[in-house]
Amino acid sequence: MNKVFIALLLVTALAAIEGTIVSTAIPSITADLLGVDLISWIYSAYLLASAIAAIIFGKLADLFGRKRMIITGIIIFLIGSMLCGLAQSMEQLIVFRAIQGIGAGSILPITLTMVGELFTTEKARAKGQSYLSMVWGVSGVVGPLFGGFIVDQVSWHFIFFINVPFGLASIYLIVKHYKEQVEAVKRKIDYLGAGLFTVGMVSLLYVIIENSKTQAWLSSQSLLMYGVAVAFLGIFIWVELRAEEPIIPLTLFKNGRLMVINSLTLTTMSIVIGVTVYIPIYAQSVLGKNATQAGLLLTPMSIFWTMNSIMAGYLIGRLTNKRIIQMGTILLVTGTIMLAKLSSGSSDISVYLGSSLIGLGMGFIMPMLMISIQKVADPKQLGISIGLNSFTNTFSQAVGAALFGMIFNLATSEKMASLGKGEIQLNGEFAKGGFSIEEIIFLKVTIADGVSFVYITTLVFASCALILSFFIATKSKDKA
Repeated sequence: MNKVFIALLLVTALAAIEGTIVSTAIPSITADLLGVDLISWIYSAYLLASAIAAIIFGKLADLFGRKRMIITGIIIFLIGSMLCGLAQSMEQLIVFRAIQGIGAGSILPITLTMVGELFTTEKARAKGQSYLSMVWGVSGVVGPLFGGFIVDQVSWHFIFFINVPFGLASIYLIVKHYKEQVEAVKRKIDYLGAGLFTVGMVSLLYVIIENSKTQAWLSSQSLLMYGVAVAFLGIFIWVELRAEEPIIPLTLFKNGRLMVINSLTLTTMSIVIGVTVYIPIYAQSVLGKNATQAGLLLTPMSIFWTMNSIMAGYLIGRLTNKRIIQMGTILLVTGTIMLAKLSSGSSDISVYLGSSLIGLGMGFIMPMLMISIQKVADPKQLGISIGLNSFTNTFSQAVGAALFGMIFNLATSEKMASLGKGEIQLNGEFAKGGFSIEEIIFLKVTIADGVSFVYITTLVFASCALILSFFIATKSKDKA
């Protein structure tokens, strides 16, 4: 196998695993660094930075060459990983996760382009892309398990340090074996739009997450942050409408059929981040699992997602894309109903069944959404249409993490504070913390209720996805 392609698979695996490996380590991280109410920022910072970086680095690669920019991206990712492992507070970890996200965001668009360049025939390119997709699927299974194992056997710091040797190996292979003919393409990079969007969204996410803890929704600080968010996002829209190559092409929002697809992506991927974040918390805090066992509870979603993605390919031609997506959304609704019913007395089986059904649903939905985009997008705007959908995919998880963090904090913070025991950790070691049996029961009920409220919200998203599935176009744009 081509050594450069091996390097691309390696860095893709690092970026993919980093999205899930953290989930089973969260209770241990918060127990060490404190700041349970900041959990959602660990995900939101990484995903928001990754979403914006993916767009910018794709254009930078056209300007300065793919070799130079992917090496730069890997180095940023490794620096962020090292800093995350050395973090001494939750605030530091959040900042370092954003740095890591910038590096991770550079990897996907450039690797996809390089695969197209490395393989000369369409069949070989398809095979290369399938290997990349397989890496993402396997990473979804391996990430939580591997993260849980590292946390149980060593320390949470090493889920970040482990990236360094593999990242350096990939850099070595690319430097030594990748020969590139740089033909600089003139591109306009929307740095102003990226900056405005980042400040506006960070301000909005900050006020959502912070006020879920303090309840000070109308304080002077909150009103200021609302104002900053509205002002920067308003200016962002004004800039994007005039930018030559906008970071988010707002003209695409005129295509109603495309917006149905992106709305489906927004609702369904928000569900995925809710499962990824809160099943490990429920498993460790309520069910008393260790980090490795918590990772096992996440694996059905990834396995069945991959399985049904293959099944969806066999169904093409037998059923319409619309019907396959509808089947997937029904499975999502069923799975989220099961998770919404979780309580302090629920068993592992309820979690396994709920996450399995969600995996089966996503397996039907995601491949069909990409095919549907090709049907409804203007052929001249297909590239930016797919780019907008990829951005929506990552961005929805960043916003979803913040929204679910707000809901969880609202449901649990005040009740846990009523015990007067300071900040209570979510690693399930309540007995070691000096809590009585009655207090432990109270904590498990409180946390289980908080998780249930999160999954009630995912049920709302799943129901919206089901409704949206009935509005998917069945004819190509050029045939409409």
